[in-house]
Amino acid sequence: MGLFDKLFGGGKKVSKEAVQTRGAHMPDLNIPVDEKFTIHFKKNGGKFLYCDSLKEISQALSNIIGENNWKQQPFLVLDNRLSKKFSNNNITFTDKAGQSEVFFTTCEHLIAQDGSILVCSNQLLESKLHDLPDNVIVFATTSQLVENIGGGLKVIKKKYGRNIPTNITTLKHFQANEENDHDFLTYGSTSKNLYLLLLEDL
Repeated sequence: MGLFDKLFGGGKKVSKEAVQTRGAHMPDLNIPVDEKFTIHFKKNGGKFLYCDSLKEISQALSNIIGENNWKQQPFLVLDNRLSKKFSNNNITFTDKAGQSEVFFTTCEHLIAQDGSILVCSNQLLESKLHDLPDNVIVFATTSQLVENIGGGLKVIKKKYGRNIPTNITTLKHFQANEENDHDFLTYGSTSKNLYLLLLEDL
C-alpha cells in the first residue's frame, strides 16, 4: 500500500491520542517510515503535497505559485538539473539569493525520525540556511525516505564514495510555534515556510 493510501484512507491507523500524548524524546511508534515522516513533518509545520506523476507535481507547483502570488517572483535555484526539469513551468530562475523570496531545491533525504529534510552542498553550494529566502519549495521522491539521519549519511557515503558533499545540514523548523519557540534544540536554526512536493517513485 502506497503513501497516498496511508495518508488519505487505508493503511494502519494511528490514533491522534497516541501521537499527541507522546513526549518529543520518547521512542517512535512502530509505524512505517513514510507514515512516521508525515506525522513529524506536519508537526514541524511543513506543507505536504503528494503526487504520483511529474504532471501532478507541475500542477501542484502552479497552485503554490498562484496561492502565494509568486508569478512575478524569480525562484532561487542552485541546482541546474532542477531548473532544466521545470523549464516548461513558466518560472523564472535565478542563482542569486538577493533576487528572490523563494528557494526551490531538491534534497538528499527525508528523515522519518524527526520529519526533517537532509540537504548538502549539492543543494546549497556554500550558502548557509539563514542566507536563503524564508520561503522554500522542496522537490523529493518517496525513495529518499530514510529512518534517521545516520541512515541518510550512510546512503550519502555509499553513493558519493570519497567525494562526499560538504555543508550537510537539515531543514527542520517550518514555522515558529509555542512548542518549538523555546526549545533549546532549535537554537541557531532558521525557521522556513516550507512546501514539500513529494513524487511517488516506488
